Amino acid sequence: MLYFLVKYLHVLGATVLLGTGAGIAFFMLLAHRTGDPAVVAGVARIVVIADFLFTATAVIAQPITGVWLAHLAGYSLWEGWIALSIVLYIVTGAFWLPVVWMQMRMRDLAIAAKQQGRALPPAYHRLFQIWFAFGFPAFAAVLAIFWLMIARPPVPWFDS
Repeated sequence: MLYFLVKYLHVLGATVLLGTGAGIAFFMLLAHRTGDPAVVAGVARIVVIADFLFTATAVIAQPITGVWLAHLAGYSLWEGWIALSIVLYIVTGAFWLPVVWMQMRMRDLAIAAKQQGRALPPAYHRLFQIWFAFGFPAFAAVLAIFWLMIARPPVPWFDS
């Protein structure tokens, strides 16, 4: 029973990470495409809250439930598919942490542009390009982790 509860929490956390990440990317992209500082500011404000409330909670819960689940199932963390998942999780985090800062900065730049009655500044557009580019490796890593968790394939360069 405990195993299934921990597994449920782990799958729920993974779902929140994937869903929130995809949702945030979708809404930020659509807001950006309007070019309207008020729209970007409003959406970015909500996105930052969602990242802290949902994504950060799942980011903390995933390693806890993952290690617990591996222990309950009798897997070593050095099992190839688990070790590769951990590496990919770290890669995802390396892209996600700067993205959170970028979202806060883009929000602030959009608020300032709105208050001054100006267009979004070049600094905003540069940050958006980087933010957009960072999404691809992070999203790909999360998808790869999902696949590894489901398929549990042998991973020769990690398996002993």
